[in-house]
Amino acid sequence: MDTSLFVLGLVIFLALAFDFINGFHDTANAIATSVSTRALTPRTAIVLAASMNFIGALLFTGVAKKIGGSITDPAKLDNGIQIVIATLIAAIIWNLVTWWFGIPSSSSHALIGSLAGAVYIGAGSDHIKWSGFIEIVEGLILSPLLAFAIGYIVMMILKWIFAKRSPHTVNKGFRSMQIITAAFQSFTHGTNDAQKAMGIITFALVTSGNLDSMEVPLWVKISAATAMALGTSIGGWKIIKTMGTKIFKIEPINGFAADISAASVIFSATMLHLPVSTTHAITSAILGVGSAKRFSAVKWGVAGRIVITWFITIPISAVLAGLIFKIFF
Repeated sequence: MDTSLFVLGLVIFLALAFDFINGFHDTANAIATSVSTRALTPRTAIVLAASMNFIGALLFTGVAKKIGGSITDPAKLDNGIQIVIATLIAAIIWNLVTWWFGIPSSSSHALIGSLAGAVYIGAGSDHIKWSGFIEIVEGLILSPLLAFAIGYIVMMILKWIFAKRSPHTVNKGFRSMQIITAAFQSFTHGTNDAQKAMGIITFALVTSGNLDSMEVPLWVKISAATAMALGTSIGGWKIIKTMGTKIFKIEPINGFAADISAASVIFSATMLHLPVSTTHAITSAILGVGSAKRFSAVKWGVAGRIVITWFITIPISAVLAGLIFKIFF
């Protein structure tokens, strides 16, 4: 087999492996609230999440183009394939470490940081499109703030509307509505997160001369969508436990508010072609909803550890990717 073809195949394998890991790492984003409130059984929730992830992943490509072309120009890199390999290995390692410890960190942050670090070491700072990098980071920072604010506002509105209703009756109704919001949340996860692996594969195809532009081929869409759906079907139970039980005690009305708030932020970002962290969006929405319910109900120590992970993911993954490139290439 031709060496270049083998290396390209390795890149595609690593990208799909990242997508698969992203699926089980981020399953909690879509189903943690509905599972914790028993709106859905774990098995049903995972099947729903995997199916909606697959559909969402097939329908959009804007984020993929953003990932593949906004940080650097793949056509101008002489060692682009090696850069992509270092990027994916670093992002996979960080995802597995945070999954093992049950920390809902961002796969998006890991991938963006790893790509920037690999390009910086492998090609030099001149090859990084700093304006594009900053734009993506701004979106990653702004989205959780919006999710927190929207979650807080939505929960306050719901409290006002249902203030005189029986909590049992209210939660019974919202437990059914959570099925819809869990499906919507899973769909938006696919529209944004699966695009990142598509972007990296397309990036590799361009830099290797097998593709002329960042238009995502159909086979790449199907492969990435399938990998994420399969990963989602396995589930990330450690992270589900953190998000569903350790931040605050979630009731159906809270789960509904958190899911609809986070999904709205994620889908808006997808329509703007911005890669955002689905993990940050849902976690922040849960924090916002919990604050509206009762500020003291939120376990801010757990939330603080999660936020610290948010801030360190990009620099750590960037350094890790740079080291991997140095060691192996």
